[in-house]
Amino acid sequence: MAHTYHAVITYKELAEKLQESTGIRTRSLLQNWIGPVLGKVVREAHRRGDPPLTALVVHTDDGMVGERDKEVLDVAGEPPVEDVLDRELHAARSRLECYRHFGATLPPDGGVPAFAPRHQAAIERRRVRPEKPTQICPRCFMQLPSTGACDSCD
Repeated sequence: MAHTYHAVITYKELAEKLQESTGIRTRSLLQNWIGPVLGKVVREAHRRGDPPLTALVVHTDDGMVGERDKEVLDVAGEPPVEDVLDRELHAARSRLECYRHFGATLPPDGGVPAFAPRHQAAIERRRVRPEKPTQICPRCFMQLPSTGACDSCD
């Protein structure tokens, strides 16, 4: 993944690749074993001076790194980032470091940090949604509730 600009891998895909490549299989739930494995990756990458590879691992449903990114910051001696957007921005910057470090083909400008595609798509969907204009009662000029009937005048 680190060899491909803007590529990410889901926890589920990573788990399947790990089990396939090692020949070690488990019936344990993913969330019961993947965290400690990725924790070792975080610590080893930090020890070697590599960027945090775990920034490439995202949730299937929303394309976000989630709570796992806290360990990256902790190992690096940085304060935790509680805000979801700030956490995803940190992960985007870390992914760009990974692409650069591991030889991904980058655009001429050197590349830019980016959210994971699924997360970016969700942001775009929210942006495109037109806002409904506020409905106002023509008699009392109060904002109408979603029912469209004025509570004050009816």
